[in-house]
Amino acid sequence: MTDRFARALGWASLALGAAQLTAPRVVTRLCGVDDAPGATAFARLVGGRELLHAALLLGAKNPASWAWTRVVGDTMDLGVLGRAAANRTGARRARALAALGAVAGIAALDTACARRGTANAKGPLQVRASITVNKPREEVYRFWRELENLPTFMVHLDSVRTLDERRSRWKAKGPIIDLEWEAEIIDERAGELIAWRSVPGTGVSNAGLVGFTTGPGGRGTVVDVSMEYGAPGRKLAAAVARMFGEHPEQQVRDDLRRFKQVMETGEVVRSEGSPEGHRALRQLRQRPAQPIGGRA
Repeated sequence: MTDRFARALGWASLALGAAQLTAPRVVTRLCGVDDAPGATAFARLVGGRELLHAALLLGAKNPASWAWTRVVGDTMDLGVLGRAAANRTGARRARALAALGAVAGIAALDTACARRGTANAKGPLQVRASITVNKPREEVYRFWRELENLPTFMVHLDSVRTLDERRSRWKAKGPIIDLEWEAEIIDERAGELIAWRSVPGTGVSNAGLVGFTTGPGGRGTVVDVSMEYGAPGRKLAAAVARMFGEHPEQQVRDDLRRFKQVMETGEVVRSEGSPEGHRALRQLRQRPAQPIGGRA
């Protein structure tokens, strides 16, 4: 039932997006903002966002969890329309207030759907990924166990500071806000595994385990990472992150690819399209690849 509701919202997003892209002047006039500079371009931008919502809600296996992306969009729209109504008079103010009321009603439906989807999702958000590194197991383990090495390949980490043998302080860049928390190692077998969890009350709830096993035929090391996120609002955070191509599972897979590069070559491999140095955080500023030199 909840998924059918979410898909209905997806069809609504499709209709709204199509209207905003094909008739932006009509939409801005109905909303009382047709006098604003750049209103038509902004309407088209919002229309593109609505089509993204539609793609997520209509194409996902579990669409209800994606309703949070519409809630985020609704919040933005309410802010814009609220300011528009406050700055206008007469007929334009009336139209802006009417549009504000309509969006508020839609936001209530979106929030109800998103909450139902979250309530139906049992347990924490879990991700898992693995990769084979062409280095001996002990060497791979030692590099990972030196926790201050992690920001060299984990792109969203600003820093990890070791506090003692078990505890460390982590700073990371999130999709919406920056995060900081303490973690503690809860299990460790030299050369085999490291298990950790965030310290309760330090702002982030997560846990993980990284295992190291010798690859088939004694070649290389298989690194297997499992992580679990249980913080309140995790569905919203994951949904927003996915909109920017940064779902936690994709983050872990990308981090492991960079880890392999660091272990095998000594740095994150660079190209003309990724020139920003060996520290992984700087890869966020990479640009589309361009040929070097080229041919006449």
